[in-house]
Order: sequence, then structure tokens, then C-alpha cells
Amino acid sequence: MGNLGMDDLIPLVNRLHDALSRVGQSCSLHLPQIAVVGGQSAGKSSVLENFVGRDFLPRGSGIVTRRPLILKLLNSTTEYGEFLHCEGKKFTDFDEICKEIEAETTRLTGSNKGISPHPICLRIYSPHVLDLTLVDLPGITKVPVGDQPPDIEYRIRDMIMQYICKENCLILAVTPANTDLANSDALKLAKDVDPQGQRTIGVITKLDLMDEGTNARNILENRLLPLRRGYIGVVNRSQKDIDGKKDIQTALEEEKNFFLSHPAYKHMAERMGTLYLQRTLNQHLTNHIRDTLPAFRSHLQSQLLALKKEAEEYRDYSPDDPARKTKALLQSVQRLAADFEKLIEGSGDKVDTIHLSGGARINRIFHERFPYELLKIKTDERKLRREINYAIRNIHGVRTGLFTPDMAFEAIVKKLVSGLKGPCMNFIDMVSEELLNTAYQCIDKLNSFPKLRNETERIVTTEIREQTSKCRDQVLLLIDIQLAYINTNHEDFVGFTTAQQVYHHNNKKTITAGMAANQGVAIRSSLIVIRKGWLTINNMGIMKGRAREYWFILSAESLSWFKDDEEKEKKYMLPLDNIKLRDVERGFLSSKFCFSLFNTESRNVYKDYKSLDLACNSQEELDSWKASLLRAGIYPEKVAVDEQGNGSTENFTDPQLERQVETIRNLVDSYMGIIFKTVRDLMPKTIMHLMINSVKEFISSELLAQLYALGECSLLMDESPEQQQHRVEVLRKHAALKEALAVIGDISTSTCTTPLPPPVDSSWIQPSSLSQPKNSVAGMKPATRGHAPPAPRVPYTGHVSTHGFQQLTGQHDRPAASVPRRQPPAIPTVK
Repeated sequence: MGNLGMDDLIPLVNRLHDALSRVGQSCSLHLPQIAVVGGQSAGKSSVLENFVGRDFLPRGSGIVTRRPLILKLLNSTTEYGEFLHCEGKKFTDFDEICKEIEAETTRLTGSNKGISPHPICLRIYSPHVLDLTLVDLPGITKVPVGDQPPDIEYRIRDMIMQYICKENCLILAVTPANTDLANSDALKLAKDVDPQGQRTIGVITKLDLMDEGTNARNILENRLLPLRRGYIGVVNRSQKDIDGKKDIQTALEEEKNFFLSHPAYKHMAERMGTLYLQRTLNQHLTNHIRDTLPAFRSHLQSQLLALKKEAEEYRDYSPDDPARKTKALLQSVQRLAADFEKLIEGSGDKVDTIHLSGGARINRIFHERFPYELLKIKTDERKLRREINYAIRNIHGVRTGLFTPDMAFEAIVKKLVSGLKGPCMNFIDMVSEELLNTAYQCIDKLNSFPKLRNETERIVTTEIREQTSKCRDQVLLLIDIQLAYINTNHEDFVGFTTAQQVYHHNNKKTITAGMAANQGVAIRSSLIVIRKGWLTINNMGIMKGRAREYWFILSAESLSWFKDDEEKEKKYMLPLDNIKLRDVERGFLSSKFCFSLFNTESRNVYKDYKSLDLACNSQEELDSWKASLLRAGIYPEKVAVDEQGNGSTENFTDPQLERQVETIRNLVDSYMGIIFKTVRDLMPKTIMHLMINSVKEFISSELLAQLYALGECSLLMDESPEQQQHRVEVLRKHAALKEALAVIGDISTSTCTTPLPPPVDSSWIQPSSLSQPKNSVAGMKPATRGHAPPAPRVPYTGHVSTHGFQQLTGQHDRPAASVPRRQPPAIPTVK
């Protein structure tokens, strides 16, 4: 085509596109649109054709362009045109393209000067164009003719506004030289959307048709009625020239001679004409391209830096070198050992902020999961007391025992200690599973060498399983050791004397200071809070009209209740001497679960009340309170008959047996507390020594030897096809990135940015201001008219949508961008 400036730009853009494509980067420059605006027969289509360098637009008198033409230029190896409404059909003859535009216009608007806002979309594929969008718009008219509606002026203006309101649209405001420039509708519309004049270029046509003795010198010199970007004069072909098939090249020569020979224009002939307009527009495109280069360069440099180290490793890489394979095996195992230790010890280079992994998860198992597993071992208080009862009676046999038998205590303790084996084994399995997951996480980094990965996983898994088995044996041994000897002389064990004193509350206060020194645990146990919680007092609420809820605190000596859980206002403290518990049947309409406390000597429990009736919200809460009261020495009035109906009646008939049962119960609780404390302390230490530290030591010192012992070192280090492809791709991309940066550097040095001219006083251009016609067609509401306040100056930013980019900003010394004074109307769609 005939745009020589574009011929210079095309290789530049193609080089950039090719360089970026090789690194997988999209080269979406998003070059600005170019729209021509002007009155009828002002020469808009001719200006557009001259820029493209081809004849393809309809010509004639009056309104010829009656639908917007969106012309998309696309760089391609072959040259042809394609319409959106005839998708798939290729037009290689530009005369046929012109005829199709006329036919499509007539199809929708008729043949009697009708207009339509629905655009004609034409794509021109050519090796001589850039990816660019040009818009040919209908000429502004005021008087309707033919089938045109009464509000034709409004419709055309709104149609134009759809396109020129876009900030990436360069406006060519075309005005004939033989009309009054001060009243140019094109300049008025341009000022509405571009008040700063940054994207508006004045184009003066028909200079050869001015009256004799007149010229547009002052306008073209930008002294009269100035524009920020100034004016460019052009001389288009006349209708006679078009009918005579005068080509564009001949017309350009005649245009050049016109400016060189005209006395008013020859001093500025180099700044006039279609070729200069082409250079001006091409320079605008060059400025836009240069504005995008810093962002491209920054992104490519960051990619190059990320690949640099890996590319240097692969540059002299020899896959089949035995020495290289041996070195790679050693480095891989050392890296595996270091990664495993970092994950376990928590000193990794990359800290995971999303999930717990490695040592942190094992730590959670140590200090959260295992204590929870121990707490899940719930003891049925009634069942435990029944077992103690039977143990005591079976040991006594036919005799009536005077003393609490040690054998009953040991039998119960051994049974409870044996029950710890299950939770301890589960604990070991949880740590083993986490240790395997941590090892696999490190081994996955060996995926580049599939055989090495498989053998390493097999060896490490076997080692972890073996250490787990050893750990299980050791833990079972520890539990057997606890079963072998019941140490009742432990410093934390309460002993038989203290256990009996817990039962005899009336004797607790007489314990001497010397006895407290020898049995310090006894005093501490009497002060320990057994339970806190909300309970409802029912029988006092009857007199007051309703039940009351209080905050209760149960200790070994008393039951106190407060107004609320802040524990500031104490209501009462009930001593637990001679207090027993009685079940209360639940009422038919009651939602509470009740029990009652009473004095065995028929004394008042609280003021004038013989009993204290308490209620909970659930059966689970009721059972929990009963168990806590049993711990404090408050026993139920009755004992349920066991399943076989053996021996015991509902009431305690032997107070001595009852005391022995509770004594052993307190002893069991004290001793099991010691066992739990010991197990919680020894289990993590045992696992750490036998499993975790052993596996770490094995990976760092024994794994490499076992891999060498396989005798297949060279086979172990065979690369996977994926790794081979990755290595080739890294080297290729590294070279392509360097080449792309070199291309960007060449473009930066071979082109220059033309600065935007300084602002000028454009107040001579009056904003478009029209009133709504009375007979406006329904459904085509014109855009809002009228004056608007000056647009603010905002920093210029160039936005390029490319893969991997968020926002690309232009050079900081670019001037402020124009802001449209009004919003564009809705763009219609073809139905």
C-alpha cells in the first residue's frame, strides 16, 4: 500500500512481535483507533483512503457514508478483505470491497439517503499494514433529506460520539478550507470529548477550491484559531479525478506540486500534504509503541533473571557423562537430607503461610492430638466403683476385712494402665504417617530422575517402617514396665492415709502443720476446684415465683454459688459434711434434668430447706456433675443393682465397704495421674529418639551408601523425558529473552518520541449546544448537550493488556491526558 511511513513501522512491530512470541509473550500493543470527523463532502473518506493507500470507499455527492465503517487492518502474509456480515468470503479485488460496502449500506438504510448507527465491519489483511483500527463516520448534516428522520443531526452526532469518546481514539477533525473554520462542527465535537486537544489533529481539505485571492495560511500556521496539535492541509482527488481513475500516487505528486508552487504555502510545504499527515499519524503510533516498551522490558528482565541461574547450570550440561551423574547423585541425596531436616526442624528457606507441614504437624500431634487421645479414655464412675467393690469383696472372700486391701488397688490400676496401649499405638501411627508425608514431599523433588526417585522412596519408606516397629516395641515395653511395679511410694502419690482423710471431711480441718508437710498433696487436693458451671436451684424458686440460675463452684470441702460467673457476689457456701445425692424424677413438662442434695442427719441444707434441688440442661451435663460430686465425696443415696443382680442391694448396708471403695477410688485417681504425666512426657521423647532422629540420621549418612550398593548409579541418574524437554526449553527461552531485550533496545535507539505540543488557547471553539427537537424520533434519545466545566488534568497512562501484565504505564514526562466532557451514548448492536 501507499503509506511509506507505515512500511517503516511494520518491520519494527514485526520484530517485536516475533521476539515476544518466542518467549511465549503476547505482543498486544493495542494501537489507537483513528476516526475521521467532519461535515458532508468534507473529504473524510479521501483522507482515510490516503492514509491506507488504497481506493476502497464509496464516493459521490451528498451523504455517501451512511453507516459507520469500522476498518480493522491486520498484518498478514496475504492481502484480502473480509466483511463480518459475509464471514468466510474473501475479497481480493478492492473494487469489489467498495461495491459490497455500497450494497450493505443500501440493504439496511435503503437507497434514499437513510442512515443507520449499525456499523459495517471490514477486515483488511495485508503484509503492508499494522494491526490498527480506522473508523469512517457519516458526515454531519443539519437538514434531513430523503428518508432521513427529522432529528438526523442528533442521530449522526450521537453516532460519532460512540467512537470519539474513547480515550484511545485519535480524532482527525476534517474541515473544508472554503467554509468558516470557527463554526466547524468537527472541531466542536472534538473539543467536547478532548478538551485538552491531546488527540485532535485538524485536517484542512479543499485548499485548491478556495476563492481566488484567499488562502488558509494563518490557519495552517496555527496562528489564527489555533489547535494544540495544529493543522495539516491536504488536497484530495476531485470526483472528476476519481471517475477518471486517477491513482493515489499521481494524486500525491500533484498535491506536492500544489504546495510547493503556491505562494502562501510553499514555505511550509514540508509540513503539508497527505504524506506529512501519514508521518504525523505514524509518529503517534510510534510514540504509543515506545510508551509500552519499558513495561515489556521490565517484565522480560525479571523473567531473564529468574532463568539465569538454571540456564548457567544447563549450558555445559552433558547428560551421559559418568562423572556428572555421580556428582548429580551426591548432590541430590545431600539436598534431600537438607530439605528433610529443614522441614522437621522448622528452618526451611521458604516458610509455608497456608498449611502446617513437617515438624509443625508432628509438634501438634505431640502436644494436641496425643493428650486428646488420653482424655478420650473416659471412665464410667459407677462401673469403676462396682469393679472396686467386687475386687475388695473377692479379695476378702468369706472374711470381713478390717482394712482396705492393696491388691484391689493394684488390680484396678493395672487394668487402667493396660488400656493406654491403644492410644499410644495410635499416637505412633500418626507420627509415622506424618514422617512419611514429609519424606515424600522432599523425595518429589527428584522427579527429574524417575529411577532415583523410586529407589529412594522405597529405601526411605522401609527405614521409616522399621523404626516405627522398633518404637512400638519400646512403648509397649514402657507400659509393661509400669505394670511390673506399682510404686505407691511416689512423691506425688496421696497414699492410703490421705485418701481416707478425703472421705472423712470432718477430720480434714484437724490436720496438723507437720502432717501437711509430710502430706502436702492432701491440703492441696482439698483446695482444688473440681468443677465450675451453671446450675438452677429449683426449690427456692417456688417461693419466689420462679427458679434461679447461679454459678456453682465445687471443691473437695464445699459447694459455693455466686450470682454470676464473675464470682464477685457469693450467695452461699455449703459444707459437704454428711451430704449425699438423691436422683429426682424428671417432670412430664420439664426440660431440665434434676438431682437433689440432702444431709444424712436430717439437718437443713440451706436456711430452712431440707434439700437443695438442682437442675441441668442436659443428661450429659447431669452425669458430669454427678461424677464431679462423687470425686468430692458426695455419694448417691442408692447404688443400682448390677446386671447379674450379684450380691449388692440398692442401699449401702456396709459403711466400711463404702469407705474402702472411695479410698481406693481416690488412690486410683492419684496414681493414674502420675501414669498419665509420665506417659505424656516419655512418648514424644521415645518417638523423637527412635523414629525422627533415626530417620534423619539414616537419610544423611546411610541413604547414599544403599543407593551405591544397588550398582546402577548411571541408570539411577537417567533423566526423564520431561526433564530433558525442560532443560532444552530453559536454554531456548533464555536465549529468546536475551534476543527480545536486544530487539527492544534496538527499537528504543532507532526511534524517537515526539513530544506533545504545549497547550494553546482554544476558547474560540464553541462547544456543541443543541436543543431537543420537538419531533424527535422515539427510541433515539440524543446525548446530553450544553456547556460542561473544564476537564481536570490527569496523568497520562498507556494501558497494554498482555499476558502476565497487570498495568503498563507510559513515560512520566508525557503530558496529561484529555478527559471527555460527556459520556458516550450506548453503542447499538445489529439484530
